[in-house]
Amino acid sequence: MITQNLTKELFKIAAEKEMDFADVYAENTHSTSVICEENKIEYVSSGVDKGVGIRFITGEETLYASTNDFSPKKLKGLVVELCSSYEFKREKERGKKKCLDVFSYEHLNDENNKLNNIKKMPDNIPMEEKVQLVNLANNAARNIDSRIKQVKVIYNNIIKEVIVANSFGLYNCEKRVYTTFSVRAIAFDGKIIQTGSETIGGLVGFELFDNYNVEILSCRAAKRAVNLLSAPEVLAGNMPVILSSQAGGTMIHEAIGHSLEADLVQKGVSPAYAGRKGQKIGSELITVIDDPTLFSKRGSYLFDDEGIPARKNVLVENGVLKNYLYDLFSAWKDNTKSTGNGRRASYRFKPIPRMSNTYIASGKEDPQDIIKTQEKGLLVKKMGGGEVNTANGDFVFEVEEGYEIINGRVGALVRGATLIGNGPEVLNSIDKVGRDLGFNIGTCGKDGQGVPVSDGQPTLRIPKIIIGGTTKEKN
Repeated sequence: MITQNLTKELFKIAAEKEMDFADVYAENTHSTSVICEENKIEYVSSGVDKGVGIRFITGEETLYASTNDFSPKKLKGLVVELCSSYEFKREKERGKKKCLDVFSYEHLNDENNKLNNIKKMPDNIPMEEKVQLVNLANNAARNIDSRIKQVKVIYNNIIKEVIVANSFGLYNCEKRVYTTFSVRAIAFDGKIIQTGSETIGGLVGFELFDNYNVEILSCRAAKRAVNLLSAPEVLAGNMPVILSSQAGGTMIHEAIGHSLEADLVQKGVSPAYAGRKGQKIGSELITVIDDPTLFSKRGSYLFDDEGIPARKNVLVENGVLKNYLYDLFSAWKDNTKSTGNGRRASYRFKPIPRMSNTYIASGKEDPQDIIKTQEKGLLVKKMGGGEVNTANGDFVFEVEEGYEIINGRVGALVRGATLIGNGPEVLNSIDKVGRDLGFNIGTCGKDGQGVPVSDGQPTLRIPKIIIGGTTKEKN
């Protein structure tokens, strides 16, 4: 895509223009999608998107431009144009600390990459086989019950080749292979509409389907939608909630994870955690980790989109805030080192601090014992959508699959539940942590950019939280 010699030439131009820092991000992305809706294959696509993003930083100013043209002439011209587009006030900048101190980072390529040992490259699989998988899932869901009225099945794979180079001499390359499969089934009985969904995937190839049966996956989603039609509405009120590890870490990601991204902390958008490194911010049972080095997880990578090697980052340890998630620019502002969390949706965007695989570490309790010791409450096995205010941590999350807990036993499936609370308060109140650990996957949105992530947690008990639901007692 772009050679190391060419990047050196570009950085030489940047140095002549007195830039403090320069980097180049190049990518070549092959993607394939198959979508089944309305009981037929609606969409089949396969395409290529490639381009280069060039960034300069001088003082606290960032300049960024991108292009689809990889020719040396075009890239050199873009560098000159980008430098000329800004009227630098050198007199005011003199004497200031230069942006981005030089740290020593590894040179990495796919020879070092043990994160995604791909066994079946998706581009070697015939399109007919991918279409067949989607049709199997669609038929399986529709055969569950006549009340299944809509089914949407999506297969997607992305093969992204990435090169990142910077003016410190870093030149790293990596191939990232993502495969995902999702099913969404909608049931309707003439009065009530309910939805069931399932999603699988990760930094993995077509071998994903050696471990998952798409018909079983699809049936699970459809059965949940049908069962919810006759499920009683949950009774609103304050009550204990047990979040199963099957629920994944959606709430942790949204209600806490974003608040620990350094750019939001620096902008004052996350006041609950600003300036609190070394202070207790949660229960002593809680350790929060962001780790892009986990094998085959959707948020994993060899290096981030600034070329910084991935590493495990402990954000909260036994309730004490240890660190934030940094990219190079936010790290410079706090006079620290990047945590390897500078990420971008594509070459069209500059990098910003983002989560990767974010999870609460396992505890010591048996998950079944956590349920057995609970006299009354709600067991959440699958989370739905939600909203969070990062300024104060207030959140509202839908529960897609939840059950009554009565006298230490899992009772009836209930519908219509929402969890209403505050992230920092929940983090402080958790009093039981299971020894299991479960993950879910997603695409995290921020500043108009979506990046692949995984979220995880063990079974957790929240002693009291507001449950939104009906105010009418069951008959």
